[in-house]
Amino acid sequence: MKVLVPIKRVIDYNVKIRVKPDGSGVDLDNVKMSMNPFDEIAIEAALQLKEAGKVDEVVIATIGVEKSQDVLRTGLAMGADRAILVQVEGEVEPLGIAKVLAKIVGDEEPGFVILGKQAIDDDASQTGQMLSALLGWGQATFASALQLEEGYVRVTQEVDAGLQTIDVALPAIVTVDLRLNTPRYATLPNVMKAKRKPLEVITPADFGVDTSPRNTVLETYEPPARAGGITVQNVDELVEKLKNQAGVI
Repeated sequence: MKVLVPIKRVIDYNVKIRVKPDGSGVDLDNVKMSMNPFDEIAIEAALQLKEAGKVDEVVIATIGVEKSQDVLRTGLAMGADRAILVQVEGEVEPLGIAKVLAKIVGDEEPGFVILGKQAIDDDASQTGQMLSALLGWGQATFASALQLEEGYVRVTQEVDAGLQTIDVALPAIVTVDLRLNTPRYATLPNVMKAKRKPLEVITPADFGVDTSPRNTVLETYEPPARAGGITVQNVDELVEKLKNQAGVI
């Protein structure tokens, strides 16, 4: 069985986000970029399935600028077999990404697709669900445990009341949560091997897909600074503050 793992290049989670002075977007100049952490977890899950003998090939794919090859090489160094870059300029919205991925799925014919539940830059959490709808495949979201069986995948996911386990017939879409696993580090020998692994570069035009944005960002700004807290001496003073200053009670 083949597994497709879509990934995304995002601003590294350790970097403090800066907004451009003109409010036109986020400043990406000289900013460290890395693979979306949820997608690293998805790659690790696919690699574990391959090591268990349940998967034959792990293919990773991303839709992004030319520099996105760096995160694909990271995925290859982790152990993925092949990589696909759909090269575009500028941001692509989740629907456009899902349409491109649907075309890749049609060409690659994977047994199932596993990806992060969301990207940490836009927190949209839409791509997996949209891909499921476009393909007509079943889906399991926010997976905290995953077990691949003959003809179906068993997924444990968090819900409001606790945990639930569901079986989804293959082919299927699975989005993963932080609790699923801890991604491996790429060793130096594997980093060197990754440079020789296949990395295909194509464009949305090769699929006949229009990735033009449907939304227009009017302004980007940082959230207002939070006011400092106060210390009260007793419950009576707390109630008084809540009543007269905060207007809560």
